[in-house]
Amino acid sequence: MKVLVINAGSSSLKYQLYNMMDESVLASGRVERIGMDSSIVTHESANKPEVRDVREILDHVTAVKRVIDILVHPDFGVITSMSEIDAVGHRVVHGGEAFKHSVIVTQEVKAEIKRLFDLAPLHNPAHMMGINAVETNMPNVPQVVVFDTAFHQTMPETSYLYPIPKVLYRRHKIRRYGFHGTSHAYVSDEAARFLGKPIESLKMVSCHIGNGASCAAIVGGKTLDTSMGMTPLEGLMMGTRSGDIDPAIVPFVINKEELTLSEVNSMLNKHSGMQAISGLSSDMREIDEAMNAGDANAKLAFDMFVYRLRKYIGAYAAAMNGIDVLLFTAGIGENSVSVRRAVCEGITFLGLELDDALNTERKKTVREISKPDSRVKVLVVPTNEELLIARDTYKLTNV
Repeated sequence: MKVLVINAGSSSLKYQLYNMMDESVLASGRVERIGMDSSIVTHESANKPEVRDVREILDHVTAVKRVIDILVHPDFGVITSMSEIDAVGHRVVHGGEAFKHSVIVTQEVKAEIKRLFDLAPLHNPAHMMGINAVETNMPNVPQVVVFDTAFHQTMPETSYLYPIPKVLYRRHKIRRYGFHGTSHAYVSDEAARFLGKPIESLKMVSCHIGNGASCAAIVGGKTLDTSMGMTPLEGLMMGTRSGDIDPAIVPFVINKEELTLSEVNSMLNKHSGMQAISGLSSDMREIDEAMNAGDANAKLAFDMFVYRLRKYIGAYAAAMNGIDVLLFTAGIGENSVSVRRAVCEGITFLGLELDDALNTERKKTVREISKPDSRVKVLVVPTNEELLIARDTYKLTNV
């Protein structure tokens, strides 16, 4: 069975084609600058020429058609006809309270995703364009949607409710939803498998840290709490997002700087975080390099990022009444030796001992970086959200 995984943005579309018999990636690529006359298509597959094509692609329907054309192309394609694609899986950022699991796309599901546009105005409409584009090009192929918020739907009210008038929750569903759920689900499952222990027996803190970053407290394979909230702005300091701040800062800044709500929202999402503190970059690699060269602002950004991450790990260990496993994943988590070292050196009270030699190794596989006698196991787990989407799609459609 072959599953096509699609992640549609407002002006882009990423894809991977899986052979689910061995979960191998047959091909992958992306369409960028959708809506322009100079859209860029890139495509890679094993033992075939790489494709880079610039042409007019004005909408997602055309983008999906172009992807199919490449996949079946006699020179660089990997299938002989579209009929070999048995199902399509989509990433959808926000599932609200309606979706606790991945589901097959129906008219009712599409209507609910559309109803949630207000909660994810930058993402859900784009995902819907991807779903509709596949439906137009492949009308008889089943589609599955996998929600970033679904994994966190196990949170109790004590975790997901905000201490504001409850009528706002009843009327507008203002609550903590959490994001990166697909990644947290994948890496926690991989960690349990690596350790050879049932996930039901483990208390984990999963740190998905990249340009966007979140932590999740996972007990027995289910989310107890997570750092992102109603939107991805809450929680950890990120590349360009502020993370946690005093809410009173918003009206204060509006008054003092005569900014609009939209301008403040843009400031907190696009002009804050590591970018704002370092004055240099939102990229941890550049910040790390500048810090080592003596840049004081880069060091401050690094120290703030690490400090806030340690606070969340400690808080979640307390919330779970213990911790067995600390996971690092995503761009920074998988690649930054210095961030992992600085975080772990500040939470040794948990019974955690980092093995610095293991921490400095560069591998793309699940690995332990704690010492053998460390009470808390520290793992680096490469995330693979696309594979989880493919697996859920396979499970739901292979009946």
